[in-house]
Amino acid sequence: MAPSAEFSERICPDALVSVVLPVFNEVAVLRELYRRLTETLSRLGCRYEIMFVNDGSSDGSRKILDSLADEDTRVRVLHFSRNFGHQAAVQAGLVHAGGDAVVVMDSDLQDDPKAIADFLVRWQQGYDVVYAVRTKRKEWWGKRWLFAGFYRLLNSISQTEIPTDAGNFGLVDRQVVRQIAALGDYERYYPGLRCWVGFRQTGVPVERLARHDGRPRVSLFGLFRLAQAAIFSFSTVPLKAFYGLAGLSLLAAIVVSTFVLYHRLFTGLAIPGWTSILIVASFFGALNALGIGILGEYVIRIYDQVRGRPLFLVAEKRNFADDEQGSGR
Repeated sequence: MAPSAEFSERICPDALVSVVLPVFNEVAVLRELYRRLTETLSRLGCRYEIMFVNDGSSDGSRKILDSLADEDTRVRVLHFSRNFGHQAAVQAGLVHAGGDAVVVMDSDLQDDPKAIADFLVRWQQGYDVVYAVRTKRKEWWGKRWLFAGFYRLLNSISQTEIPTDAGNFGLVDRQVVRQIAALGDYERYYPGLRCWVGFRQTGVPVERLARHDGRPRVSLFGLFRLAQAAIFSFSTVPLKAFYGLAGLSLLAAIVVSTFVLYHRLFTGLAIPGWTSILIVASFFGALNALGIGILGEYVIRIYDQVRGRPLFLVAEKRNFADDEQGSGR
């Protein structure tokens, strides 16, 4: 995917493009990622900075990132004090990025740097948000099926329309960055927040590449937690579903009661015992447990929000004008 003629004519050489890359244990790919990024960005005729956010890596990534920062002043590095999670790393990058346009992408080479050219074309055409619509994912079929199901479920129940198959990879204008960074959500889902703020948005089909080593850094449990954050942050359907469950419970109670009373009053076949009582008690007990669990998910998020702890703590900065420690929401 090479820059188009239109892009070459319309690009502003004075524009500063920031590329934000959360990093967690990617020591094997960082230099190759840096090479591909600089090769692509250098061809685009704009100024750029590459911001790596080291999310508590323990595999030697810190040493590689510091080396890249020493070799190239356009490389900026934030080292977290510990692992705070991918979404916190994205937020830190947005807070510290200084570009007129900011590109957020993963560090495992599944997001193709060459797609940045198409993002910038759309940006020059006046779009404030340009997101990648992932195609031809290289994961095993079960994971592809889970991702597809999640995006469609989220879009069907969310109060904010979130594009299907659009993840973190994409470009946002400076004014959009300011709005997203200022949002006070503790439990963050960046693609959802990016849609929620509005502005002019468009999607670009981008082929999802394979991981460089085939080993995902985020487990299925971690992906499930992210899915929970997305659903509970952008939908109240799980709570409202209890209106339907209450109706179902009432219907079940009426059916069971009718069955028992019929045999008691007309057939004489009613067996004194515990069967109907046990069925009804178990049914309503399960519903109560489910309701408490869903309410608990929202209460946990309210508690975290009210507690007000920062999303991340920065232990060290490289190639910033101010190298003090910092934190962010």
